[in-house]
Amino acid sequence: MAQRLIAIGDIHGCRTALKTLLEAIDPQRDDLLVFLGDIVDRGPDSKGVIDDLIELGGRTQLVGILGNHEEMMLEVLRHGGDHHTWLRCGGVETLESYGFDGNLDFLSAEHNAFLDSLGDYFQADEFFFTHAAYEPDVPLDAQDVDRLRWYSLTAGIPGPHQSGLTAVVGHTANRSGEIVDVGHLICLDTYCYGGGWLTAMEMKTRTVWQANQRGELRQNG
Repeated sequence: MAQRLIAIGDIHGCRTALKTLLEAIDPQRDDLLVFLGDIVDRGPDSKGVIDDLIELGGRTQLVGILGNHEEMMLEVLRHGGDHHTWLRCGGVETLESYGFDGNLDFLSAEHNAFLDSLGDYFQADEFFFTHAAYEPDVPLDAQDVDRLRWYSLTAGIPGPHQSGLTAVVGHTANRSGEIVDVGHLICLDTYCYGGGWLTAMEMKTRTVWQANQRGELRQNG
């Protein structure tokens, strides 16, 4: 059993905020940290963020969810997909963080392995974690990946999932920097890359840590 179950919202290349957050959380070996996707793009140091998460995975339990930004990135880098949308959505910053020189084969073996480890959803205790949303009446293992990665809560918050588990998601940025909690769904994307906060929540106690790109920290417990 994990000592603490901690979910962390969309990092989007905000390495300073991530470092500040992790220093405050001080993850231990028996903690379980779940990253909700959109680790890359928009912010200044996606490469550094992945470096830090790989290092973190060596000293605590870590689960990562695949977000729509990882999907866009991998579609371009691995499958020759159209790059225009990715570049408009923060891919330029990601390429710059890797020192892009025109060669798309720039991911190290470690970074490829980390990206391959990201899943569509994760279930622990009375919670399930995914990037964007879900279909309420569809079992978790039968969900459409577009719904899991791309659906915006601005189009409507889905009802409770048939499993009875509480959903913990990111993707839909709340520019006020506040967590969205409607009981059966909690959204932890608090707009870090746009000047807001990177949010972590310990799910059992609802302790919250938030850090920004200025290295500032706020905490509710």
